[in-house]
Amino acid sequence: SHFGSSRIVQFSRVSKFPDPPPLFPSAAMDSSAETQNQNQILQMTQFILNEAKDKAEEISAKALQEFSVEKLKVVNSTKEKIRHEYERKSKQVDTQNAIARSTAINRSRLEKITARQDVIGLINNDAKGVLQTQLKDQKALGQFITQLIVQGLLMLLEEEVQVRCRACDDAVVEKCLAAAAAEYARIVKAETGATKACKLSLDKSVKLPTAPDGQHGPSCLGGVVLACQVGKISIDNTIDSRLGLVLEQAKPTIRQLLFRN
Repeated sequence: SHFGSSRIVQFSRVSKFPDPPPLFPSAAMDSSAETQNQNQILQMTQFILNEAKDKAEEISAKALQEFSVEKLKVVNSTKEKIRHEYERKSKQVDTQNAIARSTAINRSRLEKITARQDVIGLINNDAKGVLQTQLKDQKALGQFITQLIVQGLLMLLEEEVQVRCRACDDAVVEKCLAAAAAEYARIVKAETGATKACKLSLDKSVKLPTAPDGQHGPSCLGGVVLACQVGKISIDNTIDSRLGLVLEQAKPTIRQLLFRN
């Protein structure tokens, strides 16, 4: 029995198993691991936040830079448009002013020309009135018509010429034919030495218009028209024609006397 008890004691000392590990960690280990995990999570979170902040700042700086560039482009473009628009409107205003100035100058010139023509027209009417008054004298009228016929004959140099006049002047003109033919022959002889005669006749079929009476239509103050070659060639030596010619030739003198400015 002693042997058996000693073996049991020995067995119990030899074959004693170590204690098994605990199934759950201790509270201290759990707290340390949790703190470590939380620190890691906090570090990762802080890293992510820092990265996000840096990225956000980078994006914000880039966006601000791009905004500044685009803003500068828009401002420069707007300035250029405003400058072009100002130049266009300025040119338009200058053009309008030039047109208005030219129109005003032309209007002033036209008004001046019209006023001058009105004055010359008054002079023409006054001259007609003076001529009508002077030619009421039959002797003066006869001499005047004789001179008109002679002047026309010297331009035509024809052997046969018809003389046309107003119906009211037939008697006066017919009395002047012989004197006019004689004066024509005398002048040709004196100037050229040749003897040249002209047969004059009064045209009873073609008559000049009557004196002006304030009505519309053709009129004639008097004078003659000489025709030859069956009316193909004619010389207008009426008072109206001669007065118009004299007035046209006298216009420079009239302008110098009346319109110095």
